[in-house]
Amino acid sequence: MVARRMTYPQVKESLRSLPRRWLVTGAAGFIGSHVVEQLLSLGQTVRVVDNYFSSQPGNLQAVRSIVGDVADRLEFINGDIRDADCCRAVVAGVDNVIHLAALGSVPMSMDKPLECNEINVTGMLQVMQAAHYAGIRRFVYASSSAVYGDDELPTKREYSLGRPLSPYAASKFINEVYASTYAAAFGMETVGLRFFNVFGPRQDPKGAYAAVIPCWISQMENGEPVYINGDGENTRDFCFVRDVVQALILASTTANEAAFGKAFNVGLGKATNLNELFQTIRTLVQEKSGQALPDVIYRDFRAGDIRHSCADTTQVEKVLEFSPEYSVMEGLRLTVAG
Repeated sequence: MVARRMTYPQVKESLRSLPRRWLVTGAAGFIGSHVVEQLLSLGQTVRVVDNYFSSQPGNLQAVRSIVGDVADRLEFINGDIRDADCCRAVVAGVDNVIHLAALGSVPMSMDKPLECNEINVTGMLQVMQAAHYAGIRRFVYASSSAVYGDDELPTKREYSLGRPLSPYAASKFINEVYASTYAAAFGMETVGLRFFNVFGPRQDPKGAYAAVIPCWISQMENGEPVYINGDGENTRDFCFVRDVVQALILASTTANEAAFGKAFNVGLGKATNLNELFQTIRTLVQEKSGQALPDVIYRDFRAGDIRHSCADTTQVEKVLEFSPEYSVMEGLRLTVAG
């Protein structure tokens, strides 16, 4: 008998009818807080574990404010995924695991490769092993487009990987190897998602490793200069965070066995160059503030930056029924509005 495939609206309705108990690691982070927000809005019970390594309490406080009374179904545990005892405790009694906790910065991984390995590799292995011992079959985790490394294809396809160019990229590749191994050795239903350039509300604009979109919005709103490294013709696949949440929930609920032990691209499937991105953000910030903003300042290319990167989303659409709901413009409008 072939399992029925469900679209995202059908999956959400199914979850409302039959709620589950979820563990989300790294849930005080940008993406994690949006996952928690959606799960709570669907009537789920959610346990989160975070140690605020690269996140902040304000994200979950914002979620509680948004969801209202259903926030009482949220349990927060301050813990470290490198701690085996902590991992055994947080997986107890849950049905699904979404693993997002990580050292999520390429530059930071270059500065701290050992810490990157401890958090991203050992940490994920601790959570996955604890979930295996607890009898949890579905384990969904965040991988990254960084695994493509020096692959020269401008449109990234799952089967074509290059050489990792950072400890972060290497750690995410090893995550995929371990997840595939647990699927083969223990029958665990692991699904990895290679995120491309995720953006949206609650993304941190501060720090040396901030992503370009929140950084530019913050600089424009504060009257600070905005820089582009190079000529601005570099392209990236910018994906709104609510579409990433969709992919995570679809991966967590799919009955399609073709998903297990695999990793899939998650992006919009369309490339935007940095000049276009700047002009769009500037227009939206100007509309919000009512003030004219100066043009971008160009400076030298940054060493190691790849020229073009876009997700081929054929497989995630086919296997998981993923269908992005937000264009870059729609996502940016919601992000600038806050």
